[in-house]
Amino acid sequence: MSNVTFPRSARRFILFLCVFFSVSGWAQCDDSRRVSLFVSVIQDPPVFASRSGITHLIDFAKKNRVTILFVQVYRANKAWFPSRFADTSPYQESMRKVSEDPLALIIQQAHAAHIQVYAWLNILSLSANKDSIILKKYGNGILTKNLKEKKTLVDYKIDGQYFLEPGDIQVRRELSAITEEVLCAYPQLDGIQFDYIRYPDRNPAYGYTTDNIERFKKATGTTVVDEGSQSWQNWKRTQVTEFLKILVKKSRAIHPDISIAATGCMPYSRAYYEAFQDWASWLKDGLVDYVTIMSYSPDPLEFEKWISVIKKKVNDFKKVNIGLGAYKVVHAPEVFRKEFSLCEKAAGNSCAVFHYGSFLENPALGYVISGDSAKRRTCFKPKHSPGIR
Repeated sequence: MSNVTFPRSARRFILFLCVFFSVSGWAQCDDSRRVSLFVSVIQDPPVFASRSGITHLIDFAKKNRVTILFVQVYRANKAWFPSRFADTSPYQESMRKVSEDPLALIIQQAHAAHIQVYAWLNILSLSANKDSIILKKYGNGILTKNLKEKKTLVDYKIDGQYFLEPGDIQVRRELSAITEEVLCAYPQLDGIQFDYIRYPDRNPAYGYTTDNIERFKKATGTTVVDEGSQSWQNWKRTQVTEFLKILVKKSRAIHPDISIAATGCMPYSRAYYEAFQDWASWLKDGLVDYVTIMSYSPDPLEFEKWISVIKKKVNDFKKVNIGLGAYKVVHAPEVFRKEFSLCEKAAGNSCAVFHYGSFLENPALGYVISGDSAKRRTCFKPKHSPGIR
């Protein structure tokens, strides 16, 4: 290529354009690195407990080059936001401690720091909350169950949790309404992270609620439910996906441009055959923008193996957020370093770390995801103005 010399006036104009586009956010920038951080309400101390805790979170995220925060706002039918359908005592308590809406404050501070915020919702798990509002409203019949006799509420407990039936119409209506509440209360949210969209995977013969069985028989024309039959297994898988479709449709109706992610179990065989969660099809069909896989293995070799299997299941691996279980290697930062490196190499830097509390427990983990941020410019364009109502 021959050298071209521009007049001084032209050079000044080009310099002006570069500065203008850089300031306005139109310039090209390196947006390949996507690191997400889960922020749990049950960590100690909880972020929502104080204004200083929120400020510390944002400072940590900036220092360690985190681009997305998955902030837990719904868990065990309890809400950390204004709600008519869930227990709002956690929200009221955090409002008293922070003196304003804590999630709104997080969004405001995060956006000012060029960090996106997703609302993280634990959908079908009630944890151990036997006094949940939804359970009192509809009774034990909305809890998924196996074929063992159920005499008391405790008999429904699965791995220390109560699971709602994804095929139950009442469950779908209530949780869809809760999703609507979150998105309407915080229009500045960049995304939503749906968690626990699945059946329990511990001894996976679940789905035997009266309503679900009746719907299955009516849809298939069968009179007998056989746990090993393909039609019954496909039915349960369909219930999970159809429920997610309802939540996504509700979300898109409120915020058409919001980014939607869902959590996927790992390994993939566990998700598909035990939790009846066909999350690969969610990506293939464009139901969600991202799937965040729970590849929480403390063994780097197993971690790498799981990733290699997933690469064969999806067409666009950049839509997979690889979850790293920092909580499982909290006292082994070298293991965390190996897995984080594997994640960055495999996923185009779409890594999701679970969770923030682990970094508070062992600050050495933070050095793994940090870097020279001066060498990187963040691409960020909030969908909404920074003001929070």
